[in-house]
Amino acid sequence: MNSRERVMAAIDHKEPDYVPLDLGATPSSGISAIAYNNLKKHMGITDGHTRVYDVVQQVVIPEQNLIDEFGVDVIDIGRVFNEKDSDWYDVTLADGSIGQYPVWFRPKRQGDGQQNLVEKTNRFVVDKEGTQIAKMPVGATFFDQTYFPYVDDYPDDYSDLDHQMGKVLWSALVHSPWDHAGEKGFYSELRRRTLELRKSTDKALMITCGCNLFEWGTFLRRMDNFLMDIYADPENVKALVDQLMERHLATLSCVCDAVGDIVDILRFGDDLGMDTGMFMSQEKYRELFKPYHTQLNEYVHKNSSMKTFLHSCGSIYPIIGDLIDAGYDVLNPVQTTAYQMDPATLKKEFGKDITFWGGGCNTRSVLNRSTPQEVYDYTRKMIDIFGPGGGFVFNQEHNIMPDVPPENLLAMYKAVADSR
Repeated sequence: MNSRERVMAAIDHKEPDYVPLDLGATPSSGISAIAYNNLKKHMGITDGHTRVYDVVQQVVIPEQNLIDEFGVDVIDIGRVFNEKDSDWYDVTLADGSIGQYPVWFRPKRQGDGQQNLVEKTNRFVVDKEGTQIAKMPVGATFFDQTYFPYVDDYPDDYSDLDHQMGKVLWSALVHSPWDHAGEKGFYSELRRRTLELRKSTDKALMITCGCNLFEWGTFLRRMDNFLMDIYADPENVKALVDQLMERHLATLSCVCDAVGDIVDILRFGDDLGMDTGMFMSQEKYRELFKPYHTQLNEYVHKNSSMKTFLHSCGSIYPIIGDLIDAGYDVLNPVQTTAYQMDPATLKKEFGKDITFWGGGCNTRSVLNRSTPQEVYDYTRKMIDIFGPGGGFVFNQEHNIMPDVPPENLLAMYKAVADSR
């Protein structure tokens, strides 16, 4: 099997020749810039670049030599944009190492112009209208949202929704290929470049399309307000989600037309859980979000050959059956550290109906805090649980964070290699 065949067999619940591997095909399955620099240094790699394509989370585009080294089977088509050295510039990361930002991203610092203050002050992002939309506090390694357009109340009408969505950091600072979406002929160029990529690689191809619903409610209203709205003001929640769906379906129409016959997997996102449980009851999920999730999946499956992938963090065991019913093919990151997310139980109850893309190594207390041998043993155990019968693509639980020792990363990837 080649990489594409391996990934697609796993998603189709057929036994692949061995468990496929993802590193960096999505903004929730990658590696932070600091961890990436530490890994390259440990491996003696002195060339190449640490390019931060997701500037909010400070996640990098894995380079081809590391994709080859670890046997990665799937890549993000966003890499077909921002390919020139002139598309990037050097920056100093929080640990003092060097990375690169895309040239369109120019965060400011408190104390700019006073060199002795610059490295000890917050980074922040101000949009063209002068609104501060994001902030990275001193010592932090990602940007926080600071502007919530509807924090005080819902609008009387949604004529300004596109403008307000554009002021939210997840939209204003969007990763490739979407940082080029405003350019003339974008979808034609996306198709041309993606066709070239498919001809040049046997890797499975992924596109991230977001289409968040619950999360966009939190981006616009702020988390605390939107959680209360779900119970106290469901009519306004429905009205907002209806507006979001109009925009999401319009985007999906363009994506399916442009690359729906080229790309293998389309990633959606909607974090529905936390460590201790869901953000809402199963009943509220079914009432307010499941019908729309179903509509998104039906559109993609009807209008393309792409499989659908949902990134949803946390304890979501009560609704995994609903997610399967809504049509999702893949679930990520499979946060086994959360309540009711026991790996063996998940595989037994749902492993024939949805593909687990993640759960391969706990990033909260194992990958970052254990010995290399403990990481190796844990990873082999997870592969033994999730791997049989297909329905599993190896990935750690969410992104590899800056505090992960490179020795532990190599132990994790050795465990994957030894399972093959």
